[in-house]
Amino acid sequence: MLPPRFFRLFAALVLLLEAEILPVVADGDGLLEACKQDLNSFLPPPYGNYSGYTCTTVWNTFILRYTQSQSNVLTIVLSAVYTTGWVGIGFSKDGTMVGSSAMVGWINKEGRAKIKQYYLRGQSTSEVIPDKGELQLTNVPTVTVLHEATIYLAFQLNLATPLTHQQILLAFGTLYPMHNRLTKHDDKTTVVFDFSAPGSPAVIPKNTNNLKRSHGVLGITAWGVILPAGAIVARYYKHRDPLWYYIHTFVQFVGFIIGLATVVAGKALYDGLHVNIPAHRGIGIFVLVLSILQVIAFFLRPNKEAKKRKYWNWYHHWVGRLALFFGAVNIVLGIQVGGAGSSWKVAYGFFLAVVLITVIVLEVLLWKRGSEKNADPPTFQSNPN
Repeated sequence: MLPPRFFRLFAALVLLLEAEILPVVADGDGLLEACKQDLNSFLPPPYGNYSGYTCTTVWNTFILRYTQSQSNVLTIVLSAVYTTGWVGIGFSKDGTMVGSSAMVGWINKEGRAKIKQYYLRGQSTSEVIPDKGELQLTNVPTVTVLHEATIYLAFQLNLATPLTHQQILLAFGTLYPMHNRLTKHDDKTTVVFDFSAPGSPAVIPKNTNNLKRSHGVLGITAWGVILPAGAIVARYYKHRDPLWYYIHTFVQFVGFIIGLATVVAGKALYDGLHVNIPAHRGIGIFVLVLSILQVIAFFLRPNKEAKKRKYWNWYHHWVGRLALFFGAVNIVLGIQVGGAGSSWKVAYGFFLAVVLITVIVLEVLLWKRGSEKNADPPTFQSNPN
């Protein structure tokens, strides 16, 4: 059985991960002062005329004011502390960047205010397309205003139905857009916002990006490094019996614990953001089931002399290989849908290359060892004299 130390370690890890999604609310005094500001003094009608705005902090210095009419017109004024670059708010169907539409505003180097809708077709700069998107703007002109040290983006949306819970992307970049092409963001977050509860305090997931990063690091560590290393030990070091068995068992149990922590982090992200990525989530659950079956198989392992041992070996080997394969596929999928960036792709590509090269070298050495063992023994001629 697993030693108690493993269970204590796992329990501590679960508590640490769950702490990442504790809700936070904005500082009450600072928010109250910001929301008291008279927009009518610097925002044109109708944005400055509304007295019934719901006002709340959504992320860092980002403050969202909004009102939703009975005719399903949503009026939004987004503000944030501004120095240079651009500020944006996106509306996502599944919590990810790809396929979303966003409103982005900035003050260019000449001091002229700009605001445009963008369609986020992909994660590269060339796939963020200006003057495209699925947001249905009203005939009221969109507005960007710089007042003191704060930038304000104001626009109205025509909605088919009242907007309730909505995945919102918030981001900013400190470099100016070039020819209306957005530069890469310096920071971003995803917020689940309830537009149907006016007057209620904003509750947002805390450290969502940190939790996403933890989920990715744990997944790569478990399925990209530790579990493949344990499988390599089992296949290529059986001549070091019984040392290989103890190393393999220990490494695989450590990998299983970290893989389980990856699932806990993923569940926390799903509960906090309600991100709908069925392929990544489904493969993750499938790999978890295969991992649990491997742990159960460990406790049901028959003796070497038993007739059913060869069937157990087939099961254990192929279920393990299947789990490793789908684990690697899910890492690639997670990096892609999570918008992790090129550094994550390079890092995982490096680990994957090291594993593949190691396997190829060890496989060649194993084949040579087998060839030497199966070689015919040398023949000796007797001396007729």
